[in-house]
Amino acid sequence: MHSYLIEYYEKCKSGEILIGRELMMQLEMLMEDMNNPIYRFDTAEAHKRIQFIEKECKHSISPFAGHPFLLELWQKAYLEAKYSFYMMIEGKWLRRFNRTLLVIGRKNGKTTLCAADGLAEFFCGNTGTNILCASNDYEQAGLVFDEINNMREESPKLAKVTRKNIKGIFMGNPKQKKKKGKFSYQNKAKIKKLSAKTGAKEGKNVDKAIVDEVHEMKDNSLVAPIVQSTSTKDEAMVDEITTEGFTEDGYLDEEMKEARKVLKGELHRPRRLYWLYTQDSETEVWQDRKSWVKSNPNLGVAKKWHYLDDLIEEAKTNSATRAFMLAKDFNFKQGSANAWLQDAEIINAATFNIEDFRGAFYIAGNDFMETTDLCASKLLLMKPGDKTVYFYSHYWIPEAKLKLSPDDVDYRQWERDGYLTIVEGNSVDSSVVADWQFKLLEEYDLKPFKSGYDNRFAKDYINRFEEIFGKDILLNVPQDAKVLNNPMRRLEADLRDKLVNYNNCYGDMWCFKNTGIKLDALGRMMPCKMHTTKRIDGTAAAVVAYAVFDWHKSEFLQLIGG
Repeated sequence: MHSYLIEYYEKCKSGEILIGRELMMQLEMLMEDMNNPIYRFDTAEAHKRIQFIEKECKHSISPFAGHPFLLELWQKAYLEAKYSFYMMIEGKWLRRFNRTLLVIGRKNGKTTLCAADGLAEFFCGNTGTNILCASNDYEQAGLVFDEINNMREESPKLAKVTRKNIKGIFMGNPKQKKKKGKFSYQNKAKIKKLSAKTGAKEGKNVDKAIVDEVHEMKDNSLVAPIVQSTSTKDEAMVDEITTEGFTEDGYLDEEMKEARKVLKGELHRPRRLYWLYTQDSETEVWQDRKSWVKSNPNLGVAKKWHYLDDLIEEAKTNSATRAFMLAKDFNFKQGSANAWLQDAEIINAATFNIEDFRGAFYIAGNDFMETTDLCASKLLLMKPGDKTVYFYSHYWIPEAKLKLSPDDVDYRQWERDGYLTIVEGNSVDSSVVADWQFKLLEEYDLKPFKSGYDNRFAKDYINRFEEIFGKDILLNVPQDAKVLNNPMRRLEADLRDKLVNYNNCYGDMWCFKNTGIKLDALGRMMPCKMHTTKRIDGTAAAVVAYAVFDWHKSEFLQLIGG
C-alpha cells in the first residue's frame, strides 16, 4: 500500500517540499525505524482514519465551510506516522506512539486537523473510546471540541448515530434507543472537554486526549493527570498541539528541550513523536520568504502569503508585532522580556526650556518605587499646533540604596544635572512627588490637568496631592497589558518618529534602553525589565502619562488650544 509518510519524506529530502532541520531529523529517524525489527510499519489503521476524514468530515469555517476536508500531504504523513508504527509491548504488537507533540504556526489548520483526527478515532477506534479535549482554559478546550461537533453535525450519517448535550458528545441516537451495535447506546464512547482549572482531572480513563495550546501552561498539572488516566489502555494516545509562546520556564520549554535531545539522539523516547514545524534561524525569516513554509506548511492553502507579507512589514517597525509574530507564526520562543526599541530609535538630542511652558497645563505620569527602584514623575506637555510630546522628568532614590545599587550609572551626576533628588534614608515617601509638582506650580505656574498613578505605593502621594490640587485630577492606571498596550504602542511610534522630546535627559534615555516588552496571550504588551538590575521607572511613568493622554486627549488638546 502507498505510504504518504515515505512520499512526504522523499519530497522533503529532494527539496520539493521545504521543512526545517528538526522535522527532517524526525522523518529520518522514522525512515530508519521502518527497517528496525523491533518495530512494525502497517498503514491500515492510519489509512482507515485518513479515508474517514476525507469522506465524512467537512470544514465549518470560511472560506472552506461546507467543503470536504481533503488532507494535505503533510497532514496525511503526520497521521500515518502516528498510527502506523507498532512495537512489542508486554507480549503484544501495540501501537508505538502514545505521546505526540505538534508545533506549528498559527492559522495552519491544527485545530481542524486535530478535530478531524478526534472524530475519526471516535468512529474508527474501539467501542467505548473516551476522548478528551483539553487546554489551559475552558474556552480554548472548547475550540477543538466545538470543531469536532461541527463536523459531526455537517455529516447526516454521523449526526444520525450520535448525540450532543451539555456534558459532551455521545454515541447513539435518542430516536433509536433499541438499536444495537457500535453506533448505538450500547457503545459508551464519549467526547468531553477539560480545562486546567477543572478539578478532579484523574480517573478519566482516556483513550485519546487532544491538549491544545500547551505553550500557555506553566507546569504539567493538566497533562500529567491526563497521561496517568491512559494507564489502563493498551493503545491510548495523548496529542499535544501548540504554537510557541511567552511563558517563561513553562511546560512547553521542558517539552521542547526533551524533544531536541531525542532528535539529536541524546535521549531515547521510543514512544514519543515530535512533529515540529520550526525555522532553522530567525535570519531566514527576514531574508528568505520561501523559508516561511518551514513553520507554516499550509501557507498558500489555508494561510495566505499576503498576510505574512503585511505582518513582516509591520514587524519591522512594531516591537509587539515582531515578538508576537516570531512566536506565533514562526515558532521562535519569546522570553518574558523582548527588546522594545533600538538605541537609534530612542536617542533624541532635542531640548527645550521649561520656561517656554510657563502657565501651561500638563498630564503627569508617576511611577512609585518598590524597594530599590527609582521613583519617577513625568509631565507631559504640548504646544498648540505642534505634534511633539514634551516630557519634563524628575527622579528620586533613597541615599541608602546608592551604596547597594548594581546600576552602571552615576546617580550623583544625575543629581548635579538637576533631574534627580537623593532622599535620606532607605525609602522614598511618595508625597515628595506631589511636593515637586506643587513647586513647579509656584515657580512656573504649571498646572496639572490630570495625574496618573499605579495604586501600589501611591497612598502618600494621593493624600498629599489631594491636599494641594483636589480629588478630581487623580487617575488610577492599572498595570496590566489590557490597559497599557495601546499607550505603549503609541509611545513607541512617537519615539521612532522623533515626536518625543525628553529634553535629552539621560535618565529617560537610560530607562527607555532598559525596557523590554512582555506580551500576553492576545499579543498585548506592557513594559518590563530586560535585566533585573536595570531600572525602567522612567518608561513606566511615560506609559502612564500616555494612557491618561489617550483617555482625555480631546479635552487636553482643547485646554491647551490645540
